[in-house]
Amino acid sequence: MTGSEVSPSFRLVYVPGVTPGKWVRIWQERLPDVPLTLVPVPAADAQATLRAREAEAGFVRLPVDGDDLHAIPLYTETTVVVVPKDHLLTAAEEVTTADLAEETVLHPLDDTLGWQTPPGEEAFTRPETTADAIELVAAGIGLLAVPQSLARLHHRRDLTYRPLTDAPVSGVGLSWPKDDPAELVEDMIGIVRGRTVNSTRGRPAARAAEDRTSTGRRKDGGKGQDGAAKKTGTAGRGRGTAKGRPARPGGAKSARRGAPRRRS
Repeated sequence: MTGSEVSPSFRLVYVPGVTPGKWVRIWQERLPDVPLTLVPVPAADAQATLRAREAEAGFVRLPVDGDDLHAIPLYTETTVVVVPKDHLLTAAEEVTTADLAEETVLHPLDDTLGWQTPPGEEAFTRPETTADAIELVAAGIGLLAVPQSLARLHHRRDLTYRPLTDAPVSGVGLSWPKDDPAELVEDMIGIVRGRTVNSTRGRPAARAAEDRTSTGRRKDGGKGQDGAAKKTGTAGRGRGTAKGRPARPGGAKSARRGAPRRRS
């Protein structure tokens, strides 16, 4: 596929914890004739999926590796520590890595925080996934530091979390291949950056479609020069023409001629 071709659909990768719903809704409103297919992938596989052209763009964990992918940072997440509900740390509104010094802290293989040195005591093994680590936290084997969206994604009634104020954070961004990008990528860039449909960088076809109102009329309400002429003609009529009555000679002033003036 070349940059000049229009894909019959748009494939959008997203990683666990990202909720692309609001951007998908805007896409469907602006480009209803271009189906958008969501492709969920593990965070570690997202960039490889884009490089393999299995998707046109994607919401990935930052940073991206190498110089063959573009990335627009969108937001940075709060890091939290997931603990059992009866744990002592729940007494605090937020904690620091120093508070975890004597705790076993799990470090899953799909960790998204990029710890140089994880806090706390090292667990006897590294869980394969964040979901596996959550199960170990529930079993009382250790604690887990993750972006807040992942704590919400793996919510359990017997677990809770607290902000971890001095921990690394995870950013989320929109990424796509630098060379030979799909034409529709520009539309998604405009959506995530909050551009309006009339932005000069939007696709002309999409803007033209949005310029029509819900009734299919032009922005001026379908009035062109003819409408303006009709309005002018109406304004030039005297009051006496209302409801089909003929105008009186001399207009409204002659009708009141001779009436006494009220003294101030």
